[in-house]
Amino acid sequence: MHDFHYVGSKLYCERVSIDSLVKKYGSPLYIYSQHTLTDHFTKLDLALAPLEHLVCYAMKANSNASVMRTLANLGGGFDVVSEGELRRVIAAGGDARKCVFAGVGKTEGEIEYALRQGIYSFNVESEPEIIRINKVAARLKKVAPIAVRVNPNVDAGTHAKITTGTYENKFGIAFEQVEGVYARASKLKNIKLRGLQMHIGSQLTKVKPFELAVEKVLPLVSKLAAKYKFEFFSIGGGLGIVYNPALDSGSAEWWQSPGNKQILTPASYASALVPLLQPLNLRILIEPGRFIVGNAGILVTRVEYVKRTGKKNFVIVDAAMNDLIRPAFYDSYHEIIPVLRGKSKATISSDVVGPICESGDYFAKDRPLPKVGEGDYLALLSAGAYGSVMGSNYNSRGLIAEVLVNGNKSAVIRERQELETIWERESIAPWLK
Repeated sequence: MHDFHYVGSKLYCERVSIDSLVKKYGSPLYIYSQHTLTDHFTKLDLALAPLEHLVCYAMKANSNASVMRTLANLGGGFDVVSEGELRRVIAAGGDARKCVFAGVGKTEGEIEYALRQGIYSFNVESEPEIIRINKVAARLKKVAPIAVRVNPNVDAGTHAKITTGTYENKFGIAFEQVEGVYARASKLKNIKLRGLQMHIGSQLTKVKPFELAVEKVLPLVSKLAAKYKFEFFSIGGGLGIVYNPALDSGSAEWWQSPGNKQILTPASYASALVPLLQPLNLRILIEPGRFIVGNAGILVTRVEYVKRTGKKNFVIVDAAMNDLIRPAFYDSYHEIIPVLRGKSKATISSDVVGPICESGDYFAKDRPLPKVGEGDYLALLSAGAYGSVMGSNYNSRGLIAEVLVNGNKSAVIRERQELETIWERESIAPWLK
């Protein structure tokens, strides 16, 4: 599942000890395993081999250039949601012709840039967007490829802030309206109907919601593909990962057990969906993000203080919610382990908190953890997705460094931000001088 493991008392990433990386590059620090990235992408790609397909990595999960170069070198495409993301793909060596452009609020400038770069398809979310794309394409004397994002109204059973496939969400076009949308779009001279897309949510750890959504949409896809000569059907992303091994299987070595069936795997995903999709004879696109990069990264943080009150044991660390916002934003769980583990198995119920002046600045509450003290280091696992990419400068804190490990090699793939650069683009209004 990932390449973070103990050798004796020391935590390693592949063949490099975490403590040596912290000594070299400082703390807090994001660390990624290239082998894990490659392994996750390859397993998913191979599982879908019976289909003509393209894996379009959802780069919103982690847009670091080295992460994207790794996946581009494996033949991957990309799912982008802004001009900035598309520019990042190209800068990292990716191919715009393997990119799909999602998102509900595409501007005219973004549409124009994507068309000039030869985007594979726009995943459109509304009829006004189709009209806008047609207008921009006409001005450029181009034909714009689109796929309507159908909202299948399937509840994925995930967190309310990451579900996308019901009529309560802002995404997509209602299932019952899609045929009419295609009929009207087919009359626009600068629009090419290239496919159909769906996406029901993020962090799904069971196959059933995917099956239900695909089964519901399949008759519609077949009908529209025959009528408009589609090239592809995108089944979206949303494949989840394990954040809490104890909760998901009761074993810290859950991922090593061939008999574990509690978590979605490439094999279980493909075995359920490939038989449904093969009769379409269409290219199948998939847009995973978290599944590829989530367990490939950790956040390492230094213990600054241990504060004991009458009711709580606070472990105060140098990382904060501006570095990893998921616990504060989603109440998300990240497994926390020591970089150097001691011999004692005794634990103490602790709150792991950061230095930001917000009560929500925490990584764990009432978590049984080994006893730690000032200068010790902790690793927050499964931090590769929606970690650094959602970082901010809140409290004028600099963005932290990122490191990629490949075997026994390591390299900084984003330098630690110097504090002065946070405000370097600000200026004092002339009447204040």
